[in-house]
Amino acid sequence: MKIGIITSGGDAPGMNAAIRSVVRSAIANDIEVLGYTHGYQGVIDNDFTHLDSRAVGNIVQRGGTIIKTGRCMEFMKEAGRTKAANNLKTEGVEALVVVGGDGSMAGAQLLTKEHGIKCVGLPGTIDNDIWGSDLTIGFDTALNTALDAIDRIRDTATSHDRIFIVEVMGRDSGFLAIEVGVAGGAEQVFIPENPVKIDDAIDHIKKGMASGKKSHILIAAEGKKPGRGYDLAESIRKKTSWDPKVCVLGHVQRGGAPSARDRVLASRMGSAAIEALMHNQTG
Repeated sequence: MKIGIITSGGDAPGMNAAIRSVVRSAIANDIEVLGYTHGYQGVIDNDFTHLDSRAVGNIVQRGGTIIKTGRCMEFMKEAGRTKAANNLKTEGVEALVVVGGDGSMAGAQLLTKEHGIKCVGLPGTIDNDIWGSDLTIGFDTALNTALDAIDRIRDTATSHDRIFIVEVMGRDSGFLAIEVGVAGGAEQVFIPENPVKIDDAIDHIKKGMASGKKSHILIAAEGKKPGRGYDLAESIRKKTSWDPKVCVLGHVQRGGAPSARDRVLASRMGSAAIEALMHNQTG
């Protein structure tokens, strides 16, 4: 049996651990693995490498993904998916393991529906927004990375009696913002799922000040596009005499060595993917 594996969309810490687990579990069951580069684009371009045990050695602790990743606009079109499917069939690939977020999972679903390619999806995204998954690969690491930054910002905010707005990733999902807000003791958290009126946010800050609170940390999920933190700060400036400082954590949340939890989660999911394939439990 021969299978392919891709990492698709935004990178997430733990993807390498997932690749390692898939490859070594596959080899243990006499399954050959092709690693396609840059996500679905690699499948369309038929750009792959043969992955063996040595190829995935010493990567469990590394962030990023050794087979690269990316978003593929060509795959969003039927012609692109047809080309990808034909390449897989030509190479004798019987199934594709997809590690990625919601867009990557949707792509795998279309590949199965339109061309009968068996797919197994592993939820890998720092957004933690894959339906049916309690925890996605990369979320725990991103959470701890953001928390470390917020703890440091808290020190300077307290020293200067300042209001800080910290923008975290997550796109349309507020999971990362909520959890880092709770863990970091933030005064307020702004998420796409529950919009807050600016006047209510200001009133909350005023109440804190009246009770003796000198500094405030506000966490803002980025929403559909980055810059939410700056928009929030400007709205506060227009209605008050305050000058909130903004810190956009950005892509630092995607990088770095995966946490122990993400390494274990990714390893378990990789092994489960091969088991699912062997029992014909695919999309």
